[in-house]
Amino acid sequence: MRLVIARCSVDYVGKLTAHLPMAPRLILIKADSSVSIHADDRAFKPLNWMNPPCKLREEEGTWTVTHGKTGEKLVLTMEEILHDSTHELGVDPGLIKDGVEAHLQELLAEHITTLGAGYTLVRREYMTAIGPVDILCRDQNGAAVAVEIKRRGDIDGVEQLTRYLELLNRDPLLAPVRGVFAAQEIKPQARVLAADRGIGCVTLDYDALRGIEPENPTLF
Repeated sequence: MRLVIARCSVDYVGKLTAHLPMAPRLILIKADSSVSIHADDRAFKPLNWMNPPCKLREEEGTWTVTHGKTGEKLVLTMEEILHDSTHELGVDPGLIKDGVEAHLQELLAEHITTLGAGYTLVRREYMTAIGPVDILCRDQNGAAVAVEIKRRGDIDGVEQLTRYLELLNRDPLLAPVRGVFAAQEIKPQARVLAADRGIGCVTLDYDALRGIEPENPTLF
């Protein structure tokens, strides 16, 4: 991973345009070729980013990141580089989840039609630039669906899925991608936020997924 702290401005050129004015920022360049630009706030969410496959071209005073499939660009105007270092992180062992949550993911992947008739699994742990989506699948019409699974579903889980959807919907091979928030228990506030963002909610019955028939429907 390469870490660059620079005073720069950033312009995104694609289907939409966006501009970040000149300011000190952290630029992360990962081994998968993804590039993200961060400020010293907003937790871990980048100000702007480019998913792989993409290529960085460095010229005097200007860095250009071009997506290999869409041609979209991030153009960084570099006024001053304050720090530039590269670190070898090696292979990450991945996130170790709560046992029940991990098992829910495994069971739902095995019984993906719990989400609806005609659903098919694409893969578990579908990687994005900010981490893996629990399940990527397709509905009965072939549209992509990203599923985030929690044992107890709250607002933070909906926010996490929202960030994944923002990234996934930049991929023209997947978009449009809709989201499903799945948990054994979903708090009312999380349901309201999910509905506002067009995200579906599914209450998972752990015993039913293990083969014991549920008494009530589980899809909401």
